[in-house]
Amino acid sequence: MGDFDGMVALVTGGASGIGAATADLLAERGAGTAVLDLEPGAAGRHLGVACDVADRAAVDRAVARVADQLGRLDVVVNNAGIGAQGDVAANDDAEWHRVLDVNVVGMARVTRAALPHLRRSPSAAVVNTSSVLATLGVPGRALYAASKGAVLALTLAMAADHVGDGIR
Repeated sequence: MGDFDGMVALVTGGASGIGAATADLLAERGAGTAVLDLEPGAAGRHLGVACDVADRAAVDRAVARVADQLGRLDVVVNNAGIGAQGDVAANDDAEWHRVLDVNVVGMARVTRAALPHLRRSPSAAVVNTSSVLATLGVPGRALYAASKGAVLALTLAMAADHVGDGIR
């Protein structure tokens, strides 16, 4: 018996790195798992779903597919993200919008699509991957740090908004 027996977890950015390790650990601990990624590849024991978190329609379709195919949704791990380097002047407006869209708004999109399913779960949780750069100034990382600071604030606000729904 695992900690997550009978539960279903969705991990964005789950085809590699931290996301893949998270999906693997959740599966090892008993969860049915789905990985959402631009290119999920051979997801192995996970349901692999191609999804760009910057595309609302793609997110809505992907979350619905996970819930339909795996029967429910209990855990969302918002891990998809992209990096950026340079001081505040190093990236143009388009790059600022792109990074914030993926790293912050993408988490809101996925969580928004998942909320109806999470509200039905007796063990609902949302985990947002941030970074120490959310609270620590590091030279040459202005845009990335801004996005991760926004993730921290978003996470705190989401926790306050959804505690009454039973969503951690």
